[in-house]
Amino acid sequence: EDLHSGSRAAIAGGITSVFEMPNTNPPTSNMKEFQRKLDLARNRMYCNYAFYFGATADNANDLASLKDLEGCCGIKLFAGSSTGNLLVAEEDDIEKVFQNSSKVVAVHSEDEAILNINKKLIKKGDVHTHPVWRSVECAISSTRRIVRIAESYNKKAHILHVTTKDEVDFLSQHKGNITFEITPQHLTLFAPDCYDKLGTYAQMNPPLRDKSHYDRLWYAVKNNFNDTIGSDHAPHLKVNKDREYPNSPSGMPGVQTLMPVMLNHVNDGKLTLNQLVNLVCENPVKIFGIKNKGFIKEGFDADFTIVDMNRTIEIKNENIESKCGWTPFNGFQFKGTPTHTIVMGKIKMQDGKILGDPEGTPLQFN
Repeated sequence: EDLHSGSRAAIAGGITSVFEMPNTNPPTSNMKEFQRKLDLARNRMYCNYAFYFGATADNANDLASLKDLEGCCGIKLFAGSSTGNLLVAEEDDIEKVFQNSSKVVAVHSEDEAILNINKKLIKKGDVHTHPVWRSVECAISSTRRIVRIAESYNKKAHILHVTTKDEVDFLSQHKGNITFEITPQHLTLFAPDCYDKLGTYAQMNPPLRDKSHYDRLWYAVKNNFNDTIGSDHAPHLKVNKDREYPNSPSGMPGVQTLMPVMLNHVNDGKLTLNQLVNLVCENPVKIFGIKNKGFIKEGFDADFTIVDMNRTIEIKNENIESKCGWTPFNGFQFKGTPTHTIVMGKIKMQDGKILGDPEGTPLQFN
């Protein structure tokens, strides 16, 4: 994937702005690479964009300087190892990241020590063991620690892709500076069915879990406990996903399907359209302090998506704009879809066709 193809996937899916992750090659964990990414994005991205700065044990003391960095949406902290090599596992280093943070710290929350202990539970060739290895305890243990540290320094933490009922119950008691995200994947697919049908294509971190966790995630959405819905877009190529587990990479594309998946859930009565607007438009603006976005009102940028709630579409691998060329929702029929994506007053997608030139600009922050 590159910035151009990723932005095409976003625009095709009705997404006007993205936050891009730092676990790229090379990682975005110093000023030189951050500036290089900003330069690369210019005239290549159809949607608006901002980039996370990747926290490391080595750069933790320098994070205070990011406050006014153009195009920087926040700091990304990998508390457990996932795709890439941006791991901050030691508590002292995690404390340093929060102590010095001048932005929201978005966290991949898994406990590295438990991940290492649990490695013995991995069964070669059996992706059903993925949620056994990356266990519930691994997730909640890390999330408790992150919240304790963030609250002790009075800093903002945004827990990404929450997957467990334990975390839902815990995080719903800790609001204010603590916010959290759920993905459409975890609200649509669950174990063991997802692994039976998709094999390693259902492998992601943190994992898709059983229906008891899926049900509690929906309980969170219905009760407005979670703050955002995020795509967790991780578009690994088929040639890599086809490797035998656990050598297959974790992650799946998500940015092009986020809106059709969630609009279908709206049509199914699982949440209201107003709730979805809060989760994907208004709350991200409030949490991250994005200027002039997220609301349709005078003085704000003309970034919005027109949807047809009555149109049924079939998701097909061949229509995926991402370079990975696949989706876990291949063959799914969804009722409700974006028909127009409008960025800065210009129609950039109409009925699935991408229009014009890539003119996305860096998001501005308060």
